[in-house]
Amino acid sequence: MSTFHQTFGYYAHGVDDTTATLPAGWAERLVPIHNENTAGATGWCLEIHDLAISKLVAGREKDISFLRVLLREQMAHAPLLRDRLQTLTLSPDRLEYLLQRLRRVEQDSRLDPRQ
Repeated sequence: MSTFHQTFGYYAHGVDDTTATLPAGWAERLVPIHNENTAGATGWCLEIHDLAISKLVAGREKDISFLRVLLREQMAHAPLLRDRLQTLTLSPDRLEYLLQRLRRVEQDSRLDPRQ
């Protein structure tokens, strides 16, 4: 309930390239948001799969829940997430761990639509 939120009706969290772990090429995929609600400003938002990768890497329960919904609602697609994971600079063990986490979330997204 910040002044920004009260003024514009939504919450925005500014980030830079050190805030999240993002796949290669993310900057070229930024999505501009500019409409009557932005008061002439343009917001640059992460493409949904890049955002999903950052959530997968962060791994907090709220991030995993968000990712589960993205997959269940087909807003993000696991094959593309697997491809983008491969572009991260990670140890082989960490990469395998994240691929396993993605498989679990993908499976969970199919099991119970209320999750």
